[in-house]
Amino acid sequence: MEARINIGQVEPEAYKAFMAVENYIAKSKISKTHKELIKLRASQINGCAYCINMHSKDARKNGETEQRIYLLNAWKEVKDLYTEDERVVLALTEEMTLIAKGGVSDETYNAAKALFDDNHLAQIMVAIMMINAWNRMAISTHMQPA
Repeated sequence: MEARINIGQVEPEAYKAFMAVENYIAKSKISKTHKELIKLRASQINGCAYCINMHSKDARKNGETEQRIYLLNAWKEVKDLYTEDERVVLALTEEMTLIAKGGVSDETYNAAKALFDDNHLAQIMVAIMMINAWNRMAISTHMQPA
């Protein structure tokens, strides 16, 4: 696959805007575990090899286990491996990533509202939106895993 335009080089202001959102997310209430689960699961759904590679490495650095990484795409089938809040974050990630398939269900949204205050929930949603934007950038420009 031939590399395409490097948006960060051609439009550095756009890239800086993406990074500003990333800096906001880094300072948010979202736990490192939740951040990496969001990034990895959305990247799996979107088929972004670049981001799957990066975020599986980052998850390991943050203490994530091999088993949880390997089973992430089947998290619904593994009842005791992911906590209740992780399961809600993963459900929200999937529904927002697959937005054209019906959007975020009331069930998922209400489960998230029961666990997270409005600020925390908004931060989680922004993190999901951001990884989806990164995935689209990486896939569209043929970014390759290191």
